[in-house]
Amino acid sequence: MKLWKSVVGKLWMTIIGLVAVVLVINGVFMGQFLDTNFANSKDQERSLQKMAVKVSGDLTLHKEEFSYVNAVAELLDAQDAAMIVLNSRLEETIPASKVTQIPKLSAYDLFEPEKLGKVLEGGTSPAIYYDPHSGKRFLAVAVPQREAGSSKMTGVVILYQAQISLDYTQAYFQNLFIIAGVIGFLLTTLFAFFLSTRITQPLLQMKKAADFITLGEYKTRVPVTSSDEIGELANAFNQMTGRLDETINALSHEKEHLTSVLRSMTDAVITLDADGRVILTNPQGERLVEAWSALSWEEEGGEQLEKGARAPGPLQSLFASVVSGNKEITSTIHVHSNVHSVVMAPLYSMEGLRGTVAVLRDVTEEHRLDKLRKDFVANVSHELRTPLSMLQGYSEALLDDIAATPEERRELAQVIHDESLRMGRLVKDLLDLARMEAGHMELHFREFDMEPLIQRVHRKFGALCKERGIVLKLSYPDTGITLHYADEDRLEQVLTNLLDNAVRHTPEGAVIEIRVNPQTVPEQSVLIEIMDRGRGIPREDLPYIFERFYKADKARTRGSSGGTGLGLAIVKNIVDAHQGTINAESELGSGTTFFIKIPNRIRI
Repeated sequence: MKLWKSVVGKLWMTIIGLVAVVLVINGVFMGQFLDTNFANSKDQERSLQKMAVKVSGDLTLHKEEFSYVNAVAELLDAQDAAMIVLNSRLEETIPASKVTQIPKLSAYDLFEPEKLGKVLEGGTSPAIYYDPHSGKRFLAVAVPQREAGSSKMTGVVILYQAQISLDYTQAYFQNLFIIAGVIGFLLTTLFAFFLSTRITQPLLQMKKAADFITLGEYKTRVPVTSSDEIGELANAFNQMTGRLDETINALSHEKEHLTSVLRSMTDAVITLDADGRVILTNPQGERLVEAWSALSWEEEGGEQLEKGARAPGPLQSLFASVVSGNKEITSTIHVHSNVHSVVMAPLYSMEGLRGTVAVLRDVTEEHRLDKLRKDFVANVSHELRTPLSMLQGYSEALLDDIAATPEERRELAQVIHDESLRMGRLVKDLLDLARMEAGHMELHFREFDMEPLIQRVHRKFGALCKERGIVLKLSYPDTGITLHYADEDRLEQVLTNLLDNAVRHTPEGAVIEIRVNPQTVPEQSVLIEIMDRGRGIPREDLPYIFERFYKADKARTRGSSGGTGLGLAIVKNIVDAHQGTINAESELGSGTTFFIKIPNRIRI
């Protein structure tokens, strides 16, 4: 089957078909020519039989005339024929004359006795005899000889003649055609395979080269072995592969460049096809798609979306808007606690819209900072409005002489003084926090013993706790602790802010405890714990207590507790400046514990 599909097979069969058609046409015309211009064996047999009947009748009339017999013999000899006459006993009475053209044969060379007996009974019999001496074939006819005027058989007349060579000619031409066909088949085969080396072999080489090209071997070339059309085709093929190699290399470089750009982008890039399925992402986009695909999303109307079927979540509504509107859309989406800015634009091809591309940027921090900024402005406005209102109100009371006695005026002046001090503390804390967050915090690192610091803080809050009926306990190791590289004043500020919060939120009769312990795992450090038995902080508020102006107790006002709302934010910045950590554990109604870990490193 492969031979029929190959160029060699088709060429071979075409040439064989042409040769066969030519031989058949020549055979038909040659056969018609032979049939028209040459007599065949049947015609010779009929002619010889007529002649034998004629000679038999004449010999009956002239059997005694020797000259007639010789004349008949000479006439037959002229036609390459001879005569044999047998009597009723089938004995030769007139044998065949010995001539140069026709060999002398006997009756029994030509016929068997049984056939001669049937001829003597009135029948006729033809026969063909091959003479091994002369190498010729003879056609013989035996007819009965009757007595003149009666039907009595008196003998047998045999005429034989060299067989006309038409049948041999036909056989010769038949053999000639067979030989010519075989030779044509062989020559055609040789010619076809010769052409395969000149025509099909370069084509096969091109096919192999094309197969290598499909496998990515774009530097494949075919040898040019001629200057004909096949050579020109090979040159064109090599030029095509060369340009294809250049194009592929250019596309590969462009793709690598685009891939490098996409990989180096901090933004997530997600490409969707016309059905909304993800077809291309950069690493950031891939991580985002995997994270979103693990979540459950619902379409408008409550229909559950199949995971992985389309882009998850809010991208679906954006995709529908971009496809329907054929325009770029910029939006912001919220996924749990993360905020992403999305720019989605349509992608077009020659057939029309082929999909969309979305660029997503994580703006969670920016969103948080913006919210902090707004909250900061609102909180500062709130914190300043209360003392300013009180200052304005009490000062107006003094101006309007509402206070009749010196004691009342002194009380109003004391309130104004306290609120001004509160505003001063707020402004001071704001300035300190701004300097800390800007990296302008002034720290004086040195080596010092922690015991005087702890004792000083303990004494400072001991009297206040005693006034409020709060028990203040201190746990400090007997071996003592030395910090090699820390700012003593800033650490005192940390402890002061924490203890101030603990005292303000601890009820009478409760306990506040300060514990200081050295740590060796995973590194040398000092762990300070400040534990109170106050109201506690809700678990959901713990991650946000170190933000500015954050209030765990939403019903509490600053005025009632005297705080500025910036103490824990300042504490966090000071601990971070010491490369330490601070965290809190709390339960409502059970109190709060702050853990401060300061690394005890020796500066190199």
